[in-house]
Amino acid sequence: MGNFDQFALAMRGIGNEVLYDDKGLPSAMVPIPKFNLNEINASWPATPHPAFIVNGATIPVIYISKYQNIVQDGRAYSLPMRDPRALITFDAAKAACEAKGAGWHLMSNAEWAAIALWCRANSCMPHGNNNYGKDVNFPAEKGIQTTTDGVDGSGNARVGHVATGSGPVTWSHDGTTKGVWDMNGNVHEWVTGYRLVSGEIQLIQDNNSALAVDETSSSTLWKAVLQDGSLVAPGSVGTLKWDYTTAPPAAGTATYGFRLNTSTSNQADNDTAHGAQTFQSITTAPSITAPDRLKYLALYPADNGDHGGDYIYMRNRPGMERLAIRGGGWLDGANAGVFYCNANGPRSGSSTYVGFRSAFIPI
Repeated sequence: MGNFDQFALAMRGIGNEVLYDDKGLPSAMVPIPKFNLNEINASWPATPHPAFIVNGATIPVIYISKYQNIVQDGRAYSLPMRDPRALITFDAAKAACEAKGAGWHLMSNAEWAAIALWCRANSCMPHGNNNYGKDVNFPAEKGIQTTTDGVDGSGNARVGHVATGSGPVTWSHDGTTKGVWDMNGNVHEWVTGYRLVSGEIQLIQDNNSALAVDETSSSTLWKAVLQDGSLVAPGSVGTLKWDYTTAPPAAGTATYGFRLNTSTSNQADNDTAHGAQTFQSITTAPSITAPDRLKYLALYPADNGDHGGDYIYMRNRPGMERLAIRGGGWLDGANAGVFYCNANGPRSGSSTYVGFRSAFIPI
């Protein structure tokens, strides 16, 4: 990985923290100090965002990888100017983070949501590699190519991944050199703590995912959500689900609108059809209430104002588990961004489009 001492000095020179795993190897990390919900939405309570609640206790700071991670010797590292690791399953990404020692974990959906909500509240929605090496809305903003993705209409090779942190400062979450890079595009990122089973929304409570808990398909830590926001056993009466607004046709292969419901009266019968729409346009079925818990976790919009045009996706095929990836990729265009959330794929999915980043809490 090069000269670690020089790396550490360089990171500290721009105000970042360098944390070491239990082998003494460094990662560039961004501290996110605790904030209360009312600091990002005045109508919300003056209590900590769920990302800062772990096993019932409030933690003062979480550390997020500054860069999308690479893997070396089975461990995840946050380093600049590297090709981000892709072609990795959910479980392998989780294991690479946890292999680093106590406190290390795959970034959770709660942590991702905290940053996304902070970005919107502070009018700092990051740009990124969402259009073959550049930003779709700011084409002069480019990163340094590390992979290619086919050719364009003129026969020229198109950019795929760009090197971690190689884009301009507008690609960091806070618009400064101290921020978290590439949360809009480049490679999608696995997150823990949120999944769908037959369309039912299931969560790991608060940020307990940061404890590297069991998130296998059969784990009893997964809980469904009622309209009042309480967590209950999966399959309980009245739990919230993603439901298509109209029934997809048999063997349908298109994208379809969806909404929050307490039933899945409209389910797709295959793995090609899926739900897709802008995050800000998600609604509920009649007489259904979206609990604040989902809003705190950036799984349902707090209002229908601008959320960057970012997209949310789902599948509710009967009997199927779907895990979440965030942020979008290099070919998602305006759909990518900090509110992008895609719960279409299985935990065994592995593609050049999907990577991850580690996080850390002091324990």
